[in-house]
Amino acid sequence: MVFLYFIYEWLIFMPLFILTTIITATIVMLGCRFGNPDFWGYYPGVIWGRIVVALALCPCKVEGKENLDPKQSYVFVANHQGAADIPLLFGYLGQPFRWMLRKGIMKIPFMGKACDKSGQIWVDESGAKGIIHTVRQALSTLKNGKSVIIFPEGTRSKNGHLNRFKKGAFSIAAMLKLPVVPVTLEGPYKVLRKGSIQLHPTRMKVTIHKPIPAVTKEEGNEAGVERLLHESQRVIAESLGEPIQK
Repeated sequence: MVFLYFIYEWLIFMPLFILTTIITATIVMLGCRFGNPDFWGYYPGVIWGRIVVALALCPCKVEGKENLDPKQSYVFVANHQGAADIPLLFGYLGQPFRWMLRKGIMKIPFMGKACDKSGQIWVDESGAKGIIHTVRQALSTLKNGKSVIIFPEGTRSKNGHLNRFKKGAFSIAAMLKLPVVPVTLEGPYKVLRKGSIQLHPTRMKVTIHKPIPAVTKEEGNEAGVERLLHESQRVIAESLGEPIQK
């Protein structure tokens, strides 16, 4: 069975994945140039995400969409299990958003250019000025009524378990007094582990938790950031059945 899937991966999945990605990226670039970037920067990605998940032979279940208000901007924070997180969230989150992405993705043919043209937010870790520029981009995006999704662990998990969260996402939410929505991803780590090129068909699940209320003036930003961070980490850890890191 493993051998058959290996053959399927390299003879069917990979060619179709590359073709679908090139077509989607081209549509996004042309759409953003001549049309509405908000539409073209998101909806083609939804179709792409669902196609990729289907091609990988990974059934997907989504819970908690009823927790979201389509008219509300959110800071989504999700655990980062692997490369499969990207098509999974694109295809099944069900709420328009912008990504906060590492600049290394810009080097990927077609995909990097499409992300740039569609207004995704690049994380610049070159120094203090780069970080300030990243935060300003995120604040500008959210002020315009959009949502953003961030992986607060900062990188993919090496073992599938939840890593300690960083403050960046929650500081942005505190600055703009926006609610934070924890999102638990289950399964992507098994689909494609970090450093591996072998896919494994696995059932995946997206759980959209209830929004955590925004920081209030009375609470203050510093205390609010700590509350948002610890509550988000607690919710996702409990959903995964893991101990809460302190």
